[in-house]
Amino acid sequence: MKVAIVGATGLVGSKMLQVLEERNFPVSQLIPVASERSTGKSVTFKGKDYPVVSVAAAIAMQPAVALFSAGGEPSLELAPLFAAAGCRVIDNSSAWRMHNDIKLVVPEVNGHVLSANDMIIANPNCSTIQMVMVLQPLHKKYGIKRVVVSTYQSVSGTGMKAVEELMAQRNGQESNSVYPHRIDLNVIPQIDVFQDNGYTKEEMKMTLETCKIMGDDTIKVTATTVRVPVTAGHSESVNIEFETDFYESDIKEILSNTSGIVVVDNPAMNAYPMPIDAEGKDEVFVGRIRRDYSQAKTLNCWIVADNLRKGAATNAVQIAKYLHNQGWI
Repeated sequence: MKVAIVGATGLVGSKMLQVLEERNFPVSQLIPVASERSTGKSVTFKGKDYPVVSVAAAIAMQPAVALFSAGGEPSLELAPLFAAAGCRVIDNSSAWRMHNDIKLVVPEVNGHVLSANDMIIANPNCSTIQMVMVLQPLHKKYGIKRVVVSTYQSVSGTGMKAVEELMAQRNGQESNSVYPHRIDLNVIPQIDVFQDNGYTKEEMKMTLETCKIMGDDTIKVTATTVRVPVTAGHSESVNIEFETDFYESDIKEILSNTSGIVVVDNPAMNAYPMPIDAEGKDEVFVGRIRRDYSQAKTLNCWIVADNLRKGAATNAVQIAKYLHNQGWI
């Protein structure tokens, strides 16, 4: 099993290597790929150093699967080249997510849509992944009409430079090269660029991707995405309106019995999900589960996950594992 990691020296690429090793994915040969400025670098996998190679060299080595975390434009250019060479591509950028003929997959939610013919598969947005993990089992039971979500997203979602900027500001060094405003001791109600409708690109990703993953265009989603001075882990306040009514105890039972979800909900003990506790873990954590008394058949909850793991690297590796289990790679 030859496995290429395109963008291997970046934050998510490094996390992909870590998850592949932790999950003992059957890698016979690792092929790390990065931009020209990474020439001469190497990455470590299972105690062995692997030199970073060019795209052309990687394709010539005929990998079975390539995990991409290289950004949108490189993915649009390079993914078809790998696919044409018979390599399955799992892409972490937004480049392919809304293409009609490309599957957008969270394995626990809609892994069944994958087929032997899928050569390019899209990994959803990190904030969307953790939300649909909670929404899907509840949608099956109660039917979701509308979702209102506000996110509190860590700086690692932007990349290593953003983490360095936050730490520099925290240490008293002025730096504003990544965000339009100071991020330390502040929150910025903008993630990605603004669209003509007044929403940011990140907010529209959550709206459009949720419907595609869940296979239901009738679900209404409205989002406000906010960057907060946290290094890792995204949090979300989610308000869900259902078609039918519910008992809070049933909601907790359904979520507790859903693979990949951990319920942390004990107000008496100040127990609820926090990014500091989710960091380094693959599960999606949900708490503050309570009825919205301002509107019928509506629930409030709080969802937290490590954006670099389940929100990116782990989900991509899970897709690869699904393909392997089906005998397609």
